[in-house]
Amino acid sequence: MKPCKRPLALIQCASASGPFIPALSAPGRVILTATRSGYEVNATRFGGYLAQAIADPAADLDRDGQTTLLEAFLLASRQVDQSYKEQGLLQSEHALLDDNGDGLGTPADWFKGVRAVKTAQGGKSVDGVRAHQMALVRGEAEEKLPPATRVRRDELEQKLSALRSQKSGLNEDDYYNQLENILLALAQLYQNKEPGAP
Repeated sequence: MKPCKRPLALIQCASASGPFIPALSAPGRVILTATRSGYEVNATRFGGYLAQAIADPAADLDRDGQTTLLEAFLLASRQVDQSYKEQGLLQSEHALLDDNGDGLGTPADWFKGVRAVKTAQGGKSVDGVRAHQMALVRGEAEEKLPPATRVRRDELEQKLSALRSQKSGLNEDDYYNQLENILLALAQLYQNKEPGAP
């Protein structure tokens, strides 16, 4: 897969699937695994719940008319947790998401809504931004966006996520000035104007 430079989604729902993350992780790739390690060898439930979540309106956490890979991952992970608890069984699978190319993976319990609320060790970026930009079935509003607008929107959303993760290291005025610039550029995109246009 090394020669492939386009955005990819790799979904591995088998047991012992965790080692696929460090092996396949790269910029532009979204990887979902049913387990966090190669030692979780029991049959997994994650794939079934993930397949259902892709078409489930309840998975659309941000209510934009489509379910992204991040939203499907979060709903499926919650349903896996719930199914083990309801049956009184020790959970033998813990799904991970990797979309920032660091090969580490992030569990669903690091998220509140579609935003990560925990930070990775050593200040590394947390996964989820790219997965929240990929939908297997695009919503009506997303389909209407021109491809160039979609690319620019994704870039701005990634900048916004990076800025939020740096908030504690910036002075308040700098943070809010940068935040305002990004949000204004996003608003202008949705008004079908180029940033900086009157």
